[in-house]
Amino acid sequence: MSQCSIQNTTRTNLTSRNTILLGDCIEIMQQLPDNSIDSVVTDPPYGLGFMNKEWDIFDKSQFGIAGNEGKNDLKVKKHFDVLPRYNTEGLYDFTRRWASECLRVLKPGGYLLSFGGSRTYHRIACAIEDAGFEVRDMLEWVYGSGFPKSMNVGEGMGTALKPAHEPICMARKPISEKTVAQNIAKWGTGGLNIDACRIPSNTTGRFPANLIHDGSQLVLEIFPETASPSGHFDKDDYEEGDGVTNFTSGDFNGYRDRGSAARFFYCAKASRTERELGLDSFPERPIAEVNKMGGSKNTMKTGSGNERRKLYKNTHPTVKPIALMRYLVRLVTPKGGLVLDPFIGSGTTALACILEGYDYLGIERESEYVEIAQARIEYLENALRGRSG
Repeated sequence: MSQCSIQNTTRTNLTSRNTILLGDCIEIMQQLPDNSIDSVVTDPPYGLGFMNKEWDIFDKSQFGIAGNEGKNDLKVKKHFDVLPRYNTEGLYDFTRRWASECLRVLKPGGYLLSFGGSRTYHRIACAIEDAGFEVRDMLEWVYGSGFPKSMNVGEGMGTALKPAHEPICMARKPISEKTVAQNIAKWGTGGLNIDACRIPSNTTGRFPANLIHDGSQLVLEIFPETASPSGHFDKDDYEEGDGVTNFTSGDFNGYRDRGSAARFFYCAKASRTERELGLDSFPERPIAEVNKMGGSKNTMKTGSGNERRKLYKNTHPTVKPIALMRYLVRLVTPKGGLVLDPFIGSGTTALACILEGYDYLGIERESEYVEIAQARIEYLENALRGRSG
């Protein structure tokens, strides 16, 4: 198993595998060869100005100051100092640029999986389609632990719903051959790894669906009771946060029963332990210096106005669960394939690829996140060597 290389870009390392390149993803992808990538799995900026992060802002005037609001500013809750303003045209243009480069470097029939935000997903999906991809489906990751950001405007009125899902655009580069089978024979790409992603329920496994959830009680309650031919689901038996848990691994007792249909779609959110694997020596820091919820650099105000202190060793604000990313890379990547993540952040896609036996090429413009990714990858590599030794 090769060690991850994390470095600035040079022409000699652009085709290296198991590498994270520090820099602008569009500039770096422009130097990658045509038809050289098997799949793209990524969590790009959503264009929401999330936690005041500059990389998620596409309008430099996006944050207005209270008392000096522009016409596009949202209504201000009393004592809020920073106001978000959304620029979907800028998000569309940016997404189309990086998606166009992904289209070029992907092999014909190669898949792109891109997360998006519920408010701006439509612009991301349109840009991906307009870049030349075929939008094949939308996966939904549903969870119960989203944090409400609604402003109380009196009389029981608010301004937003509690976030409970993230859509994932599943798009494919057009095939070059007459049939998908012929395309797979030539390039290895074009199909989905259905059998490798079946959900344990019977001898062959349940056909994978476009719905994934975090197993919380709020989500479980929306699923109906269904009969199972050979398995009993027990949510409490799921392991969370060990960094290597397989998607939907759990307790399936060998007898026919009835249970929640949710047992077929489970993936927990990343726990703090999982987020911070390998980061023991890192200091705890706030994720955002100033955030749009009106908190100071070490606090964040909840929807009710209370302060909650949040310090992390992994300061990336949108860390995805390793099990979820394992499932996604396994779904769209051929055996021995190379996965590209142009927005690799703190390295979760790389961890997923290592555990699933794929090579990866990551790009990240923030050196702070690259350092975190390096530590997480080295920790996992060392743990796997120790286990095999």
